[in-house]
Amino acid sequence: MNFTADLLERVSVPDLLQASLRVVVVLLLWWLLTRLVRVFLSRLGSQLIDRAEATEESPVEARKRIETLVRLLTQMIRIVLFVTLALVLLMQLGVQVGPLIASAGIIGLAVGFGAQSLVKDVITGFFMVMENQMRVGDIVTVNGTGGLVETMTLRTVVLRDVGGVVHIFPNGSIATVSNATRGWSAYVFDIGVAYKEDPDVAIAALREVCDELKADPVYGPKILADAEIFGVDKLDDSAVVIKGRIKTYPIMQFEVGREFLRRVKKAFDARGIEIPFPQRTLHFAAATPPEAKLAQLALLKRELPEVAPQAREDAG
Repeated sequence: MNFTADLLERVSVPDLLQASLRVVVVLLLWWLLTRLVRVFLSRLGSQLIDRAEATEESPVEARKRIETLVRLLTQMIRIVLFVTLALVLLMQLGVQVGPLIASAGIIGLAVGFGAQSLVKDVITGFFMVMENQMRVGDIVTVNGTGGLVETMTLRTVVLRDVGGVVHIFPNGSIATVSNATRGWSAYVFDIGVAYKEDPDVAIAALREVCDELKADPVYGPKILADAEIFGVDKLDDSAVVIKGRIKTYPIMQFEVGREFLRRVKKAFDARGIEIPFPQRTLHFAAATPPEAKLAQLALLKRELPEVAPQAREDAG
């Protein structure tokens, strides 16, 4: 009770009200500033998307890249604004922030030596975004693990694979990135036909399927150009393999490829073209008839008389 009473005697009510008013004003200004920054970044992203659509860049590609960049800028600005708010509030409450900043600098220097991996993650993440190596929504393979990029920060990249497993990679540990959806994508197919089939007929059927797919109102807008059929690529054990490629817009190759395979199966069935499966020919040796055994014994007796008794025992 004595401590509380002494504290109340030392605190001046007008000073307390004035400090509270300053704190409220600072909080309002901070809230207004964050709203302005959010509106500014939103308009900046819209302008960048409109500008990218006016060029040859794909709209989907531009949107993914710009949304990732705006998201990272938002994170950085929020951190700066939060630290600034904390310092201003301390100053309004009468705390000397000069020694605090100096101490924080010393502590930050000491921590920096122990947090070199964190600094490496941040710097690597910044350059990955600036160099447009990957964006949220891309299908990538990072260090041998493939999946959809769900989140990108200045510290980590989060992938989710087709099985739903989430993989988190610190940016500093990323050695290789393979992006399957940058600029354009492609569905590469290897179609096998039986050796008895004419490969020219099969190639003509594949080309017809590709033309029908490109003219389709649903799948046609997802395809960038006419299909490329390279021809006979390999003479496999039980099939003649025909290779080709269909260029699509980013991340559309899987949907287009599944529909292509469905149509190929129906087209081959309609034309009687066989899609082979692995086959093996087995030869079974026939049992030796008794007459052959007697002929063998006679031959052995004539050529090797001394082994005839032993051969007769074996035959019996």
